[in-house]
Amino acid sequence: MKHIPNFITSLNLTSGFVSIIFTLNGDPVSASWLILAAMIFDFLDGFSARLLKAYSDIGKELDSLADVVSFGVAPGLIIFLLLAEALGVSQPFTITSDSLPVFLLLCSSAVMPVCAALRLAIFNIDETQARSFKGLPTPASALAVISIVFASFYGDPGISKSITGSPAAMLILTLVLSLLMVSRIPLLSLKTSHLRFKGNEGRYLLIIMTVLSFAFGGINAAPLIIPLYILASLASLLFKEKAHNL
Repeated sequence: MKHIPNFITSLNLTSGFVSIIFTLNGDPVSASWLILAAMIFDFLDGFSARLLKAYSDIGKELDSLADVVSFGVAPGLIIFLLLAEALGVSQPFTITSDSLPVFLLLCSSAVMPVCAALRLAIFNIDETQARSFKGLPTPASALAVISIVFASFYGDPGISKSITGSPAAMLILTLVLSLLMVSRIPLLSLKTSHLRFKGNEGRYLLIIMTVLSFAFGGINAAPLIIPLYILASLASLLFKEKAHNL
């Protein structure tokens, strides 16, 4: 029983690896579904570890290694593919003296897996992040990337094309998500010890805003999930500060 969490973590890693294969084959949609599967396995490994009380140092390290692949390398490669398409770069890409500047621009997507690795390394030694996060969690960063892919493929492509079709927008998106991961901005953890409104104001606000966004925008609202998460986190800080001053 004690090996079940590590087995589930291995499924997370497997999903991330296969996602990379699909991206290399030019299929970011299937790759995004596999990253979503990795997120589910990432949740289940922690849940099963708590349920079975099967904690281990190996499990902690394995979880971080899997997350680097699934939520750092895999979405970073999707960014690479989308950026290449926005720049009109044909595949396979041949590096020449003329194409070197474009290649270096494409390599900017490497910032995402690097910052994801830094974020996870910091998280592993930071004991203050048990009930809240400092910096954007790596699954949330990956969700921001795949939500754009889903909105583009299943929704109105004209809306998301303003992001995926613009090299500048893709570079800004990559830089913002990467910097948020290594920032010290306090953000909500979805874990809670009770369901009362008091103390969970930010979480309920996030649920309400997300439901309303999808009710009015459908799948096109998917890219709003992470901005709403950040907004709800900031609102939660205001609620806590107000309650502290009362």
